[in-house]
Amino acid sequence: MSDSYQDLKTQTEAKVAAGRKGNPEFMQGVDNEIAKAKAIEQGASALGLMQIAPDFSLPNQHGEQVQLATLLAKGPVVITFYRGSWCPYCNLQLKALQLRLPEIHALGAQLVAISPQMPDDSLSESDISKMDFLVLSDQNADVAAQFGVAWKVPDYLLDHMRDDRGLDLEALNNGNGTILPIPATFILNKEGQVVWRYVDVDYRTRAEPQEMILALEKLNN
Repeated sequence: MSDSYQDLKTQTEAKVAAGRKGNPEFMQGVDNEIAKAKAIEQGASALGLMQIAPDFSLPNQHGEQVQLATLLAKGPVVITFYRGSWCPYCNLQLKALQLRLPEIHALGAQLVAISPQMPDDSLSESDISKMDFLVLSDQNADVAAQFGVAWKVPDYLLDHMRDDRGLDLEALNNGNGTILPIPATFILNKEGQVVWRYVDVDYRTRAEPQEMILALEKLNN
């Protein structure tokens, strides 16, 4: 690991700080929406420790079906739900995971990243698709819902995506323009049980790769 390596929290906090400086009114609005979501315990129904994850089959960026049961037959699986290749916080997280991927693989685990984004050319050409882990498409957020991390995005955030960023979620997600996953990460043992998880409706915060590696080391021991 390079001496210049920054942990993911440092990177995301820097992005949040830049956002507060560049557009304080918007970031205050995000704070308000996240506070409302936390007040109603959004994400509280997410799979808990030692619960069995539901099996699923989803297409990768090339349209090929990938089944969870097949992956689990090879060992533990790390599943991370992200919003899409258009999300800067998601890109920070997935790049941080890519850096630690050799360690994840050395511990016998596979990494799977799931978003509602369609498995089309736009995803195939994204930086995410060039990473060395599975990228799967959950267009209607059905699998996210089964894991308890589907979230109907508040209008305030949808308006920002559409008006300020020019994002057409309906096109990106093949008709699903309002439901995104809470950025959440689950580590499953080879029996499919959740042995570690991170769930936070604040999409600006993410699971630290180092914590995942420690959980995998504990699982191996």
